[in-house]
Amino acid sequence: MFTKFKKQYKSIFLDPSSQPFYLNEKVNIILSPSLYWVKKIYLPVKYVRDVKKLLPSLFEDTLPEGNYSYDAYKSGEEFFIFAYQDKLILDTLTKKKIAPSNIANVYFAQSELGNLQGAVKINTLQSIYVKDEILLLVPSAWLQESADLDLSKIKPSKHRVTLAQFGHIVDSKSLQKIAVIMVVILLLIATEYFITSKKLAQITESKETLFAKYDLKSTMIQNRSILKKYDSIHTKQMKLRQSISYILALKLNPSQQLLKLSYKNNILEAEFSGVLKGKESRISEILKTKKVDFKSSFKDEFWHVEISI
Repeated sequence: MFTKFKKQYKSIFLDPSSQPFYLNEKVNIILSPSLYWVKKIYLPVKYVRDVKKLLPSLFEDTLPEGNYSYDAYKSGEEFFIFAYQDKLILDTLTKKKIAPSNIANVYFAQSELGNLQGAVKINTLQSIYVKDEILLLVPSAWLQESADLDLSKIKPSKHRVTLAQFGHIVDSKSLQKIAVIMVVILLLIATEYFITSKKLAQITESKETLFAKYDLKSTMIQNRSILKKYDSIHTKQMKLRQSISYILALKLNPSQQLLKLSYKNNILEAEFSGVLKGKESRISEILKTKKVDFKSSFKDEFWHVEISI
């Protein structure tokens, strides 16, 4: 027959005045009364879960401003209720060099030392003792005698404290407001997505209708390639028309005549008669003022002008 034993941990008393702890093992943390608020009350309810719903209002006129967590346990017909700041306790643990990995459990001193007999010192200036079942922290000078605190014989209770690692950043009301804002943002995003999807579907449908109507290709890449091709053709056609208009608009002398105007292999060729060598400069100047890029030459007493299109 085998018996399963629950692992026992050493207990340490945590107070803001404590010296730093340098631990290499897990320990139970007993929180000093300076790290929480406690009340003993009677309520006409049976279960702790019913009391926990009322805790914020029960401490409403007692606590300084801040973000608090709450806890409670039943003792006989009465309840011990607690309020504590997670951030204060976590900061104190950090200052006292206690890593989370070295913490087995956390307890209130009230639950672990509530049956303390007489007063005991927690440091050179302060002591704790029980009055009307509440564990109090007082200056040692107020007491006639204080013994040393010995936690070696303390048997941990079942009243563990849960510390919210991030709960102190924002309070529950703020979390609710943030949650509402996030829901509103998500709804706006969903609505925008729905509207955008609908518009996209309409655009896609219109595009397909347009492509079918004008017998366009199935992809934009193909259509852009075709457009580029026709843009190039259009540019050349416009340049050709403009060049022809410049040639036809030339004011020739009575002895001069345009004999031929032809276009082949992107070359517009004009042939003039009656233009003497050395006398073609007037016509050349007119073409140059029109910014026409051309080449000219004489062949068999005819003046030839070639314009690249």
